[in-house]
Amino acid sequence: MKTSRNKRRDFIKKSSLGTLGLTILPSLKGKVPPSDLLRIAHIGVGGMGNNHMQWFAALPEVEVVALCDVDAGHLGGSIKRMEQELQPGKKVDAYGDFRHILDRKDIDAISCATPDHWHAQIASLAFEAGKDVYGEKPLSYSVQEGRLMLAALERNQRVFQLGTQIHATDNYHRVAELIMSGAIGRVRTVRLWKNSTPPLLKSSGEQIPPKGFDYDFWLGPAPAAPYIPERTHQTYRYFLNYSGGVYADFWCHIADIAWWAANPTGLKSIEASGNVAEGFANTPGWINVDYEFENLNLYWSTRPPDVPGAAERNIGAYFEGDRGTLICDYETRELTLGGETLTDLPYVAQTLPRSPGHQQDFVNAVKSRTQPESNLAYARKMTLPMHLGLISWRLGRKLEWDPEAESFKGDAEANQFLSRQPRQRWDLIH
Repeated sequence: MKTSRNKRRDFIKKSSLGTLGLTILPSLKGKVPPSDLLRIAHIGVGGMGNNHMQWFAALPEVEVVALCDVDAGHLGGSIKRMEQELQPGKKVDAYGDFRHILDRKDIDAISCATPDHWHAQIASLAFEAGKDVYGEKPLSYSVQEGRLMLAALERNQRVFQLGTQIHATDNYHRVAELIMSGAIGRVRTVRLWKNSTPPLLKSSGEQIPPKGFDYDFWLGPAPAAPYIPERTHQTYRYFLNYSGGVYADFWCHIADIAWWAANPTGLKSIEASGNVAEGFANTPGWINVDYEFENLNLYWSTRPPDVPGAAERNIGAYFEGDRGTLICDYETRELTLGGETLTDLPYVAQTLPRSPGHQQDFVNAVKSRTQPESNLAYARKMTLPMHLGLISWRLGRKLEWDPEAESFKGDAEANQFLSRQPRQRWDLIH
Protein backbone atom coordinates (compact mmCIF):
# COMPACT_ATOMS: atom_id res chain seq x y z
CA MET A 1 0.00 0.00 0.00
CA LYS A 2 1.36 3.43 -0.95
CA THR A 3 2.16 5.94 1.76
CA SER A 4 0.56 9.40 1.63
CA ARG A 5 4.01 10.73 0.71
CA ASN A 6 4.19 8.47 -2.35
CA LYS A 7 0.63 9.33 -3.32
CA ARG A 8 1.52 13.01 -3.19
CA ARG A 9 4.61 12.45 -5.33
CA ASP A 10 2.51 10.53 -7.87
CA PHE A 11 0.06 13.40 -8.00
CA ILE A 12 2.83 15.94 -8.51
CA LYS A 13 4.29 13.90 -11.35
CA LYS A 14 1.08 12.79 -13.08
CA SER A 15 -1.54 15.46 -12.48
CA SER A 16 -3.20 16.26 -15.81
CA LEU A 17 -3.99 19.76 -14.61
CA GLY A 18 -0.29 20.35 -13.97
CA THR A 19 0.72 18.87 -17.31
CA LEU A 20 -1.72 21.08 -19.21
CA GLY A 21 -0.66 24.14 -17.26
CA LEU A 22 -4.22 24.84 -16.12
CA THR A 23 -5.14 26.71 -12.97
CA ILE A 24 -7.16 24.88 -10.33
CA LEU A 25 -10.08 27.20 -9.65
CA PRO A 26 -10.43 28.89 -6.24
CA SER A 27 -13.81 27.16 -5.85
CA LEU A 28 -11.90 23.94 -5.24
CA LYS A 29 -10.28 25.35 -2.08
CA GLY A 30 -10.68 22.83 0.69
CA LYS A 31 -11.70 20.03 -1.70
CA VAL A 32 -8.23 18.80 -2.65
CA PRO A 33 -7.45 15.47 -0.93
CA PRO A 34 -4.66 15.81 1.67
CA SER A 35 -2.53 13.29 -0.21
CA ASP A 36 -2.66 15.52 -3.31
CA LEU A 37 -1.52 18.71 -1.62
CA LEU A 38 1.82 20.28 -2.49
CA ARG A 39 3.47 20.91 0.87
CA ILE A 40 5.50 24.12 0.96
CA ALA A 41 7.69 25.83 3.56
CA HIS A 42 8.65 29.51 3.52
CA ILE A 43 12.18 30.56 4.49
CA GLY A 44 12.54 34.24 5.38
CA VAL A 45 9.22 35.75 6.48
CA GLY A 46 10.14 39.25 7.62
CA GLY A 47 9.08 41.23 4.54
CA MET A 48 8.51 39.80 1.06
CA GLY A 49 8.17 36.39 2.68
CA ASN A 50 4.76 37.41 4.01
CA ASN A 51 3.62 37.99 0.44
CA HIS A 52 4.89 34.51 -0.42
CA MET A 53 2.82 33.11 2.43
CA GLN A 54 -0.32 34.85 1.25
CA TRP A 55 0.15 33.91 -2.41
CA PHE A 56 0.80 30.22 -1.86
CA ALA A 57 -1.73 29.74 0.94
CA ALA A 58 -4.42 31.01 -1.45
CA LEU A 59 -3.76 28.21 -3.97
CA PRO A 60 -6.17 25.29 -3.43
CA GLU A 61 -3.62 22.53 -4.02
CA VAL A 62 -0.97 24.02 -1.69
CA GLU A 63 -0.55 23.55 2.03
CA VAL A 64 1.95 25.72 3.90
CA VAL A 65 3.41 23.49 6.59
CA ALA A 66 6.42 25.38 8.00
CA LEU A 67 8.00 28.81 8.31
CA CYS A 68 11.56 29.79 9.10
CA ASP A 69 13.25 33.04 10.10
CA VAL A 70 16.32 33.94 12.16
CA ASP A 71 14.32 36.72 13.84
CA ALA A 72 11.92 35.25 16.40
CA GLY A 73 9.76 38.38 16.24
CA HIS A 74 9.22 38.02 12.51
CA LEU A 75 8.64 34.31 12.85
CA GLY A 76 6.10 34.57 15.66
CA GLY A 77 4.02 37.18 13.88
CA SER A 78 4.04 35.22 10.64
CA ILE A 79 3.05 31.96 12.35
CA LYS A 80 0.13 33.76 13.98
CA ARG A 81 -0.95 35.19 10.62
CA MET A 82 -0.76 31.80 8.93
CA GLU A 83 -2.72 29.95 11.59
CA GLN A 84 -5.35 32.61 12.21
CA GLU A 85 -5.79 34.29 8.83
CA LEU A 86 -4.28 32.44 5.88
CA GLN A 87 -4.79 28.81 6.93
CA PRO A 88 -7.18 28.98 9.88
CA GLY A 89 -7.11 25.97 12.14
CA LYS A 90 -4.00 24.40 10.58
CA LYS A 91 -0.82 24.14 12.63
CA VAL A 92 2.33 25.49 10.99
CA ASP A 93 5.76 24.51 12.32
CA ALA A 94 8.32 27.18 13.17
CA TYR A 95 12.11 27.00 12.73
CA GLY A 96 15.05 29.31 13.25
CA ASP A 97 17.39 27.19 11.09
CA PHE A 98 16.28 26.46 7.52
CA ARG A 99 18.27 23.22 7.48
CA HIS A 100 15.63 21.59 9.68
CA ILE A 101 13.12 22.26 6.90
CA LEU A 102 15.40 20.70 4.29
CA ASP A 103 15.71 17.60 6.47
CA ARG A 104 11.96 16.98 6.36
CA LYS A 105 10.96 14.40 3.77
CA ASP A 106 7.32 15.50 3.80
CA ILE A 107 8.07 18.97 2.38
CA ASP A 108 7.99 19.16 -1.41
CA ALA A 109 9.12 22.72 -2.08
CA ILE A 110 10.31 25.90 -0.42
CA SER A 111 10.08 29.58 -1.12
CA CYS A 112 13.05 31.77 -0.18
CA ALA A 113 12.69 35.47 0.66
CA THR A 114 15.82 36.00 2.73
CA PRO A 115 18.33 38.81 2.13
CA ASP A 116 20.18 38.41 -1.18
CA HIS A 117 23.41 37.00 0.24
CA TRP A 118 21.57 33.86 1.38
CA HIS A 119 19.63 33.10 -1.84
CA ALA A 120 22.13 30.79 -3.54
CA GLN A 121 23.11 28.82 -0.45
CA ILE A 122 19.53 28.03 0.51
CA ALA A 123 18.38 27.20 -3.02
CA SER A 124 21.37 24.96 -3.76
CA LEU A 125 20.97 23.05 -0.50
CA ALA A 126 17.24 22.69 -1.16
CA PHE A 127 17.97 21.16 -4.58
CA GLU A 128 20.36 18.69 -2.94
CA ALA A 129 17.63 17.83 -0.43
CA GLY A 130 15.24 17.00 -3.28
CA LYS A 131 13.10 20.12 -2.99
CA ASP A 132 11.91 22.55 -5.64
CA VAL A 133 12.41 26.27 -5.07
CA TYR A 134 10.55 29.52 -5.63
CA GLY A 135 13.26 32.12 -4.98
CA GLU A 136 13.16 35.86 -4.59
CA LYS A 137 15.20 38.13 -6.79
CA PRO A 138 17.98 38.90 -7.38
CA LEU A 139 18.93 35.33 -8.16
CA SER A 140 22.25 35.31 -6.31
CA TYR A 141 24.87 37.50 -4.68
CA SER A 142 27.62 36.71 -7.21
CA VAL A 143 28.26 35.21 -10.64
CA GLN A 144 29.79 32.06 -9.19
CA GLU A 145 26.83 31.48 -6.90
CA GLY A 146 24.48 31.51 -9.89
CA ARG A 147 26.69 28.94 -11.62
CA LEU A 148 26.63 26.69 -8.55
CA MET A 149 22.86 27.01 -8.28
CA LEU A 150 22.33 25.93 -11.88
CA ALA A 151 24.68 22.97 -11.49
CA ALA A 152 22.84 21.83 -8.34
CA LEU A 153 19.44 22.15 -10.04
CA GLU A 154 20.53 20.13 -13.07
CA ARG A 155 22.29 17.51 -10.96
CA ASN A 156 19.19 16.92 -8.88
CA GLN A 157 16.58 17.53 -11.60
CA ARG A 158 14.71 20.13 -9.61
CA VAL A 159 12.35 22.98 -10.53
CA PHE A 160 13.04 26.67 -9.89
CA GLN A 161 11.02 29.85 -10.39
CA LEU A 162 12.50 33.34 -9.88
CA GLY A 163 10.18 35.73 -8.06
CA THR A 164 9.78 38.15 -10.96
CA GLN A 165 6.03 38.43 -10.57
CA ILE A 166 5.73 41.02 -13.35
CA HIS A 167 6.87 38.35 -15.82
CA ALA A 168 3.41 36.77 -15.52
CA THR A 169 1.53 39.85 -16.73
CA ASP A 170 -0.27 39.94 -20.06
CA ASN A 171 1.57 43.17 -20.88
CA TYR A 172 5.02 41.56 -20.75
CA HIS A 173 3.80 38.60 -22.80
CA ARG A 174 2.39 40.94 -25.43
CA VAL A 175 5.52 43.10 -25.56
CA ALA A 176 7.60 39.96 -26.12
CA GLU A 177 5.27 38.85 -28.92
CA LEU A 178 5.41 42.25 -30.63
CA ILE A 179 9.19 42.48 -30.50
CA MET A 180 9.77 38.88 -31.54
CA SER A 181 7.33 39.26 -34.45
CA GLY A 182 9.66 41.83 -36.03
CA ALA A 183 6.99 44.54 -35.85
CA ILE A 184 9.58 47.26 -35.15
CA GLY A 185 12.26 45.53 -37.20
CA ARG A 186 15.59 44.35 -35.93
CA VAL A 187 16.28 45.70 -32.45
CA ARG A 188 19.65 47.43 -32.31
CA THR A 189 19.37 49.28 -28.99
CA VAL A 190 17.56 48.69 -25.70
CA ARG A 191 17.40 51.28 -22.93
CA LEU A 192 16.41 50.33 -19.37
CA TRP A 193 15.93 52.58 -16.38
CA LYS A 194 14.69 52.82 -12.83
CA ASN A 195 14.13 56.37 -11.61
CA SER A 196 14.89 55.87 -7.93
CA THR A 197 17.63 56.55 -5.42
CA PRO A 198 18.33 54.82 -2.09
CA PRO A 199 17.01 56.26 1.17
CA LEU A 200 19.31 58.52 3.18
CA LEU A 201 20.45 56.19 5.95
CA LYS A 202 22.18 57.26 9.13
CA SER A 203 23.99 54.81 11.38
CA SER A 204 22.67 54.39 14.91
CA GLY A 205 26.01 52.83 15.87
CA GLU A 206 27.18 49.40 16.95
CA GLN A 207 24.72 47.64 19.24
CA ILE A 208 23.97 44.29 20.82
CA PRO A 209 21.56 42.34 18.58
CA PRO A 210 17.99 42.28 19.90
CA LYS A 211 16.89 39.24 21.85
CA GLY A 212 15.54 36.59 19.52
CA PHE A 213 17.51 37.79 16.49
CA ASP A 214 20.28 35.37 15.51
CA TYR A 215 22.52 37.97 13.91
CA ASP A 216 25.42 35.61 13.21
CA PHE A 217 23.06 33.33 11.28
CA TRP A 218 21.64 36.37 9.48
CA LEU A 219 25.17 37.27 8.33
CA GLY A 220 25.79 33.68 7.31
CA PRO A 221 28.22 33.62 4.33
CA ALA A 222 28.77 37.40 4.45
CA PRO A 223 31.83 38.86 6.21
CA ALA A 224 31.72 39.25 9.98
CA ALA A 225 30.60 42.73 11.00
CA PRO A 226 29.33 44.45 14.15
CA TYR A 227 25.58 44.66 14.46
CA ILE A 228 24.20 48.00 13.27
CA PRO A 229 20.41 47.93 12.79
CA GLU A 230 20.45 49.86 9.52
CA ARG A 231 22.52 47.14 7.85
CA THR A 232 19.85 44.47 8.43
CA HIS A 233 16.22 43.72 7.68
CA GLN A 234 14.41 46.23 5.44
CA THR A 235 17.51 48.30 4.52
CA TYR A 236 20.14 45.57 4.12
CA ARG A 237 20.09 45.93 0.33
CA TYR A 238 21.89 49.27 0.46
CA PHE A 239 25.12 47.62 1.62
CA LEU A 240 27.50 45.84 -0.76
CA ASN A 241 28.17 42.92 1.58
CA TYR A 242 24.55 41.83 1.16
CA SER A 243 23.19 43.28 -2.08
CA GLY A 244 23.60 45.94 -4.78
CA GLY A 245 21.11 48.67 -3.93
CA VAL A 246 18.29 49.92 -6.13
CA TYR A 247 20.15 48.72 -9.22
CA ALA A 248 20.30 45.08 -8.07
CA ASP A 249 16.79 45.26 -6.64
CA PHE A 250 15.02 46.41 -9.80
CA TRP A 251 17.32 45.15 -12.57
CA CYS A 252 15.59 41.83 -13.13
CA HIS A 253 12.07 43.30 -13.15
CA ILE A 254 12.74 45.40 -16.24
CA ALA A 255 15.75 43.58 -17.75
CA ASP A 256 13.43 40.56 -17.82
CA ILE A 257 11.45 41.94 -20.76
CA ALA A 258 14.65 42.90 -22.61
CA TRP A 259 16.03 39.36 -22.38
CA TRP A 260 12.70 37.75 -23.12
CA ALA A 261 11.88 39.92 -26.14
CA ALA A 262 15.30 40.79 -27.64
CA ASN A 263 17.60 38.09 -26.21
CA PRO A 264 20.93 39.98 -25.92
CA THR A 265 23.79 37.56 -26.65
CA GLY A 266 27.57 37.60 -26.82
CA LEU A 267 28.35 40.23 -24.18
CA LYS A 268 31.59 42.04 -25.06
CA SER A 269 32.05 44.95 -22.67
CA ILE A 270 30.60 46.69 -19.63
CA GLU A 271 31.22 50.29 -18.64
CA ALA A 272 29.57 51.79 -15.57
CA SER A 273 29.59 55.24 -14.02
CA GLY A 274 27.96 56.67 -10.93
CA ASN A 275 28.45 57.66 -7.35
CA VAL A 276 28.09 56.16 -3.89
CA ALA A 277 24.84 56.75 -2.02
CA GLU A 278 24.81 59.59 0.48
CA GLY A 279 24.78 58.72 4.15
CA PHE A 280 25.61 55.35 5.68
CA ALA A 281 24.86 53.15 2.64
CA ASN A 282 27.64 52.16 0.22
CA THR A 283 25.73 50.91 -2.85
CA PRO A 284 25.21 53.20 -5.85
CA GLY A 285 23.39 56.48 -5.34
CA TRP A 286 23.04 56.49 -9.10
CA ILE A 287 24.49 54.17 -11.70
CA ASN A 288 24.56 54.15 -15.50
CA VAL A 289 25.88 51.10 -17.35
CA ASP A 290 26.65 50.66 -21.04
CA TYR A 291 26.63 47.07 -22.32
CA GLU A 292 27.89 46.03 -25.73
CA PHE A 293 26.51 42.71 -27.01
CA GLU A 294 27.12 41.05 -30.36
CA ASN A 295 23.53 41.61 -31.45
CA LEU A 296 22.67 44.92 -29.76
CA ASN A 297 23.69 47.64 -27.32
CA LEU A 298 21.93 47.91 -23.98
CA TYR A 299 21.98 50.90 -21.63
CA TRP A 300 20.90 51.05 -18.00
CA SER A 301 20.33 54.43 -16.35
CA THR A 302 19.10 55.68 -13.01
CA ARG A 303 17.20 58.53 -14.66
CA PRO A 304 14.84 58.10 -17.64
CA PRO A 305 16.66 58.42 -20.97
CA ASP A 306 15.91 61.25 -23.37
CA VAL A 307 13.44 59.32 -25.54
CA PRO A 308 9.69 59.84 -26.08
CA GLY A 309 7.56 58.58 -23.21
CA ALA A 310 10.39 57.77 -20.79
CA ALA A 311 9.96 60.77 -18.49
CA GLU A 312 6.43 59.63 -17.59
CA ARG A 313 7.62 56.19 -16.51
CA ASN A 314 9.58 55.60 -13.29
CA ILE A 315 10.75 52.28 -14.67
CA GLY A 316 10.83 51.20 -18.26
CA ALA A 317 12.32 49.62 -21.36
CA TYR A 318 12.73 51.32 -24.73
CA PHE A 319 13.37 49.16 -27.79
CA GLU A 320 14.82 50.84 -30.89
CA GLY A 321 14.31 48.86 -34.09
CA ASP A 322 15.15 49.72 -37.66
CA ARG A 323 11.42 50.14 -38.44
CA GLY A 324 10.11 51.68 -35.22
CA THR A 325 10.24 51.80 -31.44
CA LEU A 326 8.42 50.28 -28.47
CA ILE A 327 8.36 51.64 -24.94
CA CYS A 328 6.89 49.78 -21.97
CA ASP A 329 6.72 49.56 -18.21
CA TYR A 330 5.01 46.96 -16.05
CA GLU A 331 1.48 47.72 -17.22
CA THR A 332 1.64 49.85 -20.39
CA ARG A 333 3.22 49.83 -23.85
CA GLU A 334 3.36 52.08 -26.90
CA LEU A 335 4.70 51.38 -30.36
CA THR A 336 5.70 54.08 -32.82
CA LEU A 337 5.68 53.05 -36.48
CA GLY A 338 5.85 55.50 -39.37
CA GLY A 339 5.15 58.41 -37.05
CA GLU A 340 1.99 56.79 -35.63
CA THR A 341 1.78 55.73 -31.97
CA LEU A 342 -0.26 52.61 -31.12
CA THR A 343 -0.78 50.41 -28.09
CA ASP A 344 -1.06 47.18 -30.06
CA LEU A 345 -0.95 45.62 -33.52
CA PRO A 346 -3.98 43.34 -33.99
CA TYR A 347 -2.36 41.56 -36.93
CA VAL A 348 0.45 40.24 -34.69
CA ALA A 349 -0.79 36.87 -33.48
CA GLN A 350 -0.75 35.74 -29.87
CA THR A 351 1.99 33.12 -29.78
CA LEU A 352 2.90 32.88 -26.10
CA PRO A 353 0.69 30.94 -23.67
CA ARG A 354 -0.55 33.30 -20.96
CA SER A 355 0.51 32.67 -17.39
CA PRO A 356 -1.96 31.16 -14.91
CA GLY A 357 -0.29 33.37 -12.28
CA HIS A 358 3.36 33.42 -11.26
CA GLN A 359 2.99 31.19 -8.21
CA GLN A 360 0.53 28.89 -9.98
CA ASP A 361 3.03 28.57 -12.83
CA PHE A 362 5.55 27.28 -10.30
CA VAL A 363 3.08 24.82 -8.80
CA ASN A 364 2.10 23.53 -12.23
CA ALA A 365 5.78 23.09 -13.14
CA VAL A 366 6.45 21.15 -9.95
CA LYS A 367 3.57 18.80 -10.78
CA SER A 368 4.51 18.28 -14.41
CA ARG A 369 8.30 18.23 -13.72
CA THR A 370 8.90 20.93 -16.31
CA GLN A 371 10.58 24.31 -15.89
CA PRO A 372 8.39 27.44 -15.46
CA GLU A 373 8.75 30.64 -17.46
CA SER A 374 11.16 32.34 -15.05
CA ASN A 375 13.34 29.24 -14.77
CA LEU A 376 16.86 29.17 -13.38
CA ALA A 377 18.77 28.91 -16.66
CA TYR A 378 16.91 31.91 -18.04
CA ALA A 379 17.10 33.86 -14.78
CA ARG A 380 20.85 33.35 -14.54
CA LYS A 381 21.44 34.54 -18.11
CA MET A 382 19.34 37.64 -17.44
CA THR A 383 20.88 38.39 -14.01
CA LEU A 384 24.57 37.93 -14.81
CA PRO A 385 25.05 41.32 -16.56
CA MET A 386 23.77 43.08 -13.44
CA HIS A 387 26.61 41.58 -11.40
CA LEU A 388 29.10 42.70 -14.04
CA GLY A 389 27.75 46.22 -14.09
CA LEU A 390 28.17 46.46 -10.35
CA ILE A 391 31.77 45.24 -10.64
CA SER A 392 32.53 47.88 -13.27
CA TRP A 393 31.00 50.53 -11.01
CA ARG A 394 33.08 49.39 -8.03
CA LEU A 395 36.31 49.49 -10.06
CA GLY A 396 35.45 52.67 -11.93
CA ARG A 397 36.48 51.45 -15.36
CA LYS A 398 35.40 49.68 -18.52
CA LEU A 399 35.69 45.88 -18.52
CA GLU A 400 36.02 43.42 -21.38
CA TRP A 401 34.06 40.16 -21.04
CA ASP A 402 34.54 36.64 -22.40
CA PRO A 403 31.03 35.08 -22.45
CA GLU A 404 32.30 31.56 -23.12
CA ALA A 405 34.79 31.52 -20.24
CA GLU A 406 32.53 33.71 -18.08
CA SER A 407 35.46 35.85 -17.01
CA PHE A 408 36.90 39.29 -17.64
CA LYS A 409 39.62 39.40 -20.26
CA GLY A 410 43.09 39.87 -18.79
CA ASP A 411 41.79 41.45 -15.60
CA ALA A 412 42.63 39.51 -12.45
CA GLU A 413 41.37 42.29 -10.20
CA ALA A 414 37.92 42.31 -11.79
CA ASN A 415 37.73 38.51 -11.81
CA GLN A 416 38.12 38.48 -8.02
CA PHE A 417 34.66 40.06 -7.78
CA LEU A 418 33.00 37.18 -9.62
CA SER A 419 32.93 35.16 -6.41
CA ARG A 420 33.25 35.60 -2.68
CA GLN A 421 34.67 33.15 -0.19
CA PRO A 422 32.02 32.62 2.50
CA ARG A 423 32.91 32.64 6.16
CA GLN A 424 34.22 29.18 6.98
CA ARG A 425 31.32 28.16 9.18
CA TRP A 426 28.83 29.13 6.47
CA ASP A 427 30.61 27.77 3.40
CA LEU A 428 27.79 25.33 2.65
CA ILE A 429 27.98 24.95 -1.15
CA HIS A 430 30.97 24.34 -3.42
